[in-house]
Amino acid sequence: MSKSTNEAKMPRAANDVMQSIIFSAILDGLAALKRASGGLPNQLLRDVQAIHPNVTFADLPKELQDQIAETTRGAFTQLLKEGYAVGPRQQMQQSRPIDRVPERQRPDRRGPPRGPSQGHRRGGRPPKGGGNGGGRPGGGGGGGGKPRG
Repeated sequence: MSKSTNEAKMPRAANDVMQSIIFSAILDGLAALKRASGGLPNQLLRDVQAIHPNVTFADLPKELQDQIAETTRGAFTQLLKEGYAVGPRQQMQQSRPIDRVPERQRPDRRGPPRGPSQGHRRGGRPPKGGGNGGGRPGGGGGGGGKPRG
């Protein structure tokens, strides 16, 4: 079966798009490290070993820095091509899609409340903070039982 060019392209899930972007970024980064080493295996090993959780962007080889910057721009472009909106959170929350179906007013069909009454929870215990002034049943706040902590 071949797809015709007139069919609408099925949108890819965000997870698939991100996985593709990250995979490409890792491969591009490794290629940049190889270029930075100038084909010398020992230099490549030193560059790789210099990467650790606390490394800064400035500590990376120039070729890798350039590749990360290029890959970042490409990632945003790829997300936009796939139909995802990219922007600051507040700006994205303010602009809602125009074709969104408006919310309907639905009648309350729940009926009368079921289960225990509002005054007591299961087990016959009164709700917290209600009834007798908010303290423990039977008196003060301390004494008896295991100490907490």
